[in-house]
Amino acid sequence: MGSMKKYILYAVLTMLLAGMLFFATKAYTNALRYEELTTEMVALQGAQEQAMLQIDRFAKSILGDFYNDKRQVKFEKLKEKLSKTQELAQRYTRYFMYLLGALLLSFFFISLRAFTFFGAIAAMITLIFGLITPILMVTIHQEVEYLGDIVLSFESKGVMGSIEKLWYSGDIVVAMVILLFSVIIPVLKVSALVFVSIFMENKFAHSIVKFFKAIGKWSMVDVFVVAVFLVYLTANKGDVSRAEVEVGLYFFLAYVIVSMLVSLSADRMLHQK
Repeated sequence: MGSMKKYILYAVLTMLLAGMLFFATKAYTNALRYEELTTEMVALQGAQEQAMLQIDRFAKSILGDFYNDKRQVKFEKLKEKLSKTQELAQRYTRYFMYLLGALLLSFFFISLRAFTFFGAIAAMITLIFGLITPILMVTIHQEVEYLGDIVLSFESKGVMGSIEKLWYSGDIVVAMVILLFSVIIPVLKVSALVFVSIFMENKFAHSIVKFFKAIGKWSMVDVFVVAVFLVYLTANKGDVSRAEVEVGLYFFLAYVIVSMLVSLSADRMLHQK
């Protein structure tokens, strides 16, 4: 009976991981769609487009229903789609976090070895989507007399895409620091935790856990680097009117928390062994 209960729990945890992957993919897809729609919206907020909108509004005020204000209608529809897509991205991210929380609660019902394995897989999924999903959207605009609010520039930034951009723009040191602490070390850490959970009897597993325990005081460097990363990317000579955090940042921060918990689990597991 005990063995049957264990396999049922493992099956449930596997379904939780599958559900996390599904919702993460949905959140990622909607985040990219939100990025595309925002690009279209920004295209309608340039100086020329705003001038045409002002002319349309003036004509509408004079002619009333006899004038077909197509630009304004398009703008409003795009704005509605934008709001809906953003809401979907956030909703799927919440669903992902609910399932992640449920998986972490399995700590009280399964062995430390099983928790380390499933937790490490969950951390890997969370990390991957934290790296590829946009984390910050920056919009710079200026108020122009008679035209209103004019968008000067817009950019949606993710960790991987920003590393590439920083590298090719000449900021190699910043790119390398972000690559090291936000990509290379996290991937190695999660991969090592999966290895430890599978090959617990291997002496090398103890060395891996001791290594990550020794650098445990640096575990928040990931968060610090991302914070510096956000400040660096929002720095601009112009007026940053809006810096909007996107769902990718929540995935990355969730990875930091999960990886710390799984590291503690792996440490306790090897001590018991």
